[in-house]
Amino acid sequence: MHIFNINFFAKKITDKENIKKLLSRIKNMDRFHLNSYLQEIEGKTNRTVKVNGKTKISLGSYSYLGLIGNKKIESAAIAAIKRYGTGAGGVRLLTGNSAIHKQLEQRIADFKAAEDAVVFSSGYVTNMCAIAALFGKDDLIIIDKFDHQSIYDGCILSGATWLRFNHNDLQELDLILQENIKKYKRILVVADAVYSMDGDIADIPQIIKIAKKYKAFTMVDEAHSLGVLGEHGKGLQEYFNLKPTDIDIWMGTLSKSIPAIGGYIAGKKEMITYLRYSAHGFVFSAALPPSVCATAIAAFDVIEKDTKMHKQLKNNINYFLTGVKKLGFNTLQSKDTAIIPVMIGNDIKTFRFAKKCNNAGVFVCPIVYPAVPKDAGRLRCCVMATHTKRDLDAVLKVFEKVGKELRIV
Repeated sequence: MHIFNINFFAKKITDKENIKKLLSRIKNMDRFHLNSYLQEIEGKTNRTVKVNGKTKISLGSYSYLGLIGNKKIESAAIAAIKRYGTGAGGVRLLTGNSAIHKQLEQRIADFKAAEDAVVFSSGYVTNMCAIAALFGKDDLIIIDKFDHQSIYDGCILSGATWLRFNHNDLQELDLILQENIKKYKRILVVADAVYSMDGDIADIPQIIKIAKKYKAFTMVDEAHSLGVLGEHGKGLQEYFNLKPTDIDIWMGTLSKSIPAIGGYIAGKKEMITYLRYSAHGFVFSAALPPSVCATAIAAFDVIEKDTKMHKQLKNNINYFLTGVKKLGFNTLQSKDTAIIPVMIGNDIKTFRFAKKCNNAGVFVCPIVYPAVPKDAGRLRCCVMATHTKRDLDAVLKVFEKVGKELRIV
């Protein structure tokens, strides 16, 4: 979930007291120079970033494969601009559709070994509008408590009944299905592939087994697994050796390992066709710019061809995770993913830790309540394939120093 819940604005926009509390919180962070949010990044984001003229090692980027700035990808985007221009000029159903949109969707379908795919102009909108289009008031949606905010909001928008099970508690999932199987027309189970705050991987094979027992549909959000999991970065299918049809609704984003923007749904052709004509986020949103489509297509090509990149990412993940654990930090159940949480504790200590790291040349993001439970503040460290051993050693040295200063380790 995100730090500031979108429902706050939907429900509380006239509630001056809530707005006052939020603004006061931000003011206090600014007053004590602890606000690490909305820092302005100068130039391209890769293994390092420049902030206020100072270059820092970045642990805050979702560009896990370091493809921002890749020459082949940039050339593809420039060529698309020259051919199609800078914008699409409308929604896909009317004036905004072009050959490159279909090329991207076919590229995604091929990558996922699915019958078809549809792209949206936002990853957040992809989840929210696909769920709302496919399920309604006679249905039940069951989600993990740590699922992304877009999934929560999709449940609300759909009008379906929705229930949560405790994070990765598949016994509870089974019990919820058992108790509700006869009460609803259809049931959907939704899970994140990789949980963006904890860095752990959902037990998808077991979720599939449980869902099939009760004839429930399954949906998985691969935002943080695409390009990361599996020997060739093909995500959950490769990591767990799944069949494409084991999951009914494959969702992914084009803004993390893929250095573009947007999201996609892949699966059966009938479902994808239905979404093209009924999902509000597709029907009423302007089409992705052709340059973004070309960027994503080229990135999928690079991901499939460059095996060294995946090996380097895995080596970096293992090296950094081992190093952080040796220092005595709690990293929860993070394993094999590019997200490594470094647990700190209360909000103030988390902000102070992040600020000291930033001052020492390490750009890292503090994550606090309500994005995570109270007193479970952490640094969310995003490891990239382009990080060098020297980068990671420098970060570990800073973590050790700050950890001792703040008595974390």
